[in-house]
Amino acid sequence: MAVWPFSKRKDDAADAQSADAPATSSTHSLPGELGQDPDLHTGLNQGPAQETTEGVAVFSTPHDPVDGEIGPFDGDVVNIETFDFSDFSLGLLDLGSMKIPLPKESQVQVEMGPEGPKMLHIVTRVGRVTPVAFAAPRNGGQWVGAAQDLIKGMEGDGLRTRVEEGPWGTEIVGANDNGVIRIIGIEGPRWMLRMTLAAPAGMEDDLAALGREIASRTFVYRGEAPILAGNSLPVVMPAALVEQVTQAMEERKAQEQAQREAAQLSDTTRAAAAETMDAVHEQPDSEQRN
Repeated sequence: MAVWPFSKRKDDAADAQSADAPATSSTHSLPGELGQDPDLHTGLNQGPAQETTEGVAVFSTPHDPVDGEIGPFDGDVVNIETFDFSDFSLGLLDLGSMKIPLPKESQVQVEMGPEGPKMLHIVTRVGRVTPVAFAAPRNGGQWVGAAQDLIKGMEGDGLRTRVEEGPWGTEIVGANDNGVIRIIGIEGPRWMLRMTLAAPAGMEDDLAALGREIASRTFVYRGEAPILAGNSLPVVMPAALVEQVTQAMEERKAQEQAQREAAQLSDTTRAAAAETMDAVHEQPDSEQRN
C-alpha cells in the first residue's frame, strides 16, 4: 500500500532540459464551479441498500507537503519546476489551483452539465480519476468529517461500502457488480485534495495504485484568497480544453435549437392537418345546402 519515493528534484540545468515535459500554460476561466459536487454521485448503477458502516473510525495520516518525499505538495511554497516526473508523466495539466502530472497513456475528459462543464476527469486504461481541491480550516480535520458524509452517500447509492488504510489515512471504497469507487482524501495546509477513482470490476487494484501515484505528484495552490472551508478551489482550464468545451456547448445549443424548431414544425403541421380535416368535414354540409 506504500507509495514509493520517486525521482523528484532535478539536480542541475542539464537534468532540467532532458526532463522537460510538454505543458499548457494558457488558461481561461469557465462558468460554473467545476468540481463542486457536494452530493457526490458514484456513477455506478444503484442497487438495493447495503449494510452500513455508520460510526466507523476515519483518520488522516499527517504528511509533509513541503519537504516530504511524496506529495501532494503545497504549490504555494514548493516550486514544481524543480521536480522531474518524466518517468511517469506525458505532460502537466495546469488547472490553476492544481497542477497534475498526467500519467502516460491518459486523456483528460470534461463532463458536461446543463449549464456547461461540471467535472474534469483523467481517463486511463484502468479507470477514471477525478481530482478536486478544497479549502480547509487551518487546524485540519476536514477529511474526517467529509468522509462520513461520503460513506452515507455511497451507501445511499446501494454500494457495498468499506474503509481501507492508505498512505494518507482512511480511504473509502464502495463496490457493486459494475465496478469499484475509491475516494482518497489528503489534508494539506488550509487545503484538502480529494481523488475519486472509478474502476471497472477487476481493475480496482491497478487504479488504486495509479491514483495514489497521481496524488503523490500533485501540487495544490491554495493562495491567500478567503474561501470558505469545504468549498472547492477555483479551477481554470487549458486553452485546448476550453476550445473543446466551447465547441461542445455550441453543438449542444445547435442541437437543442434544431429540436425546438422540429417540435414547432410538427405542431404547425398538426394544426394545418387539423384545419384541412375540418374543411373536409364541413364541405358536404355546404354542398347539401346548395
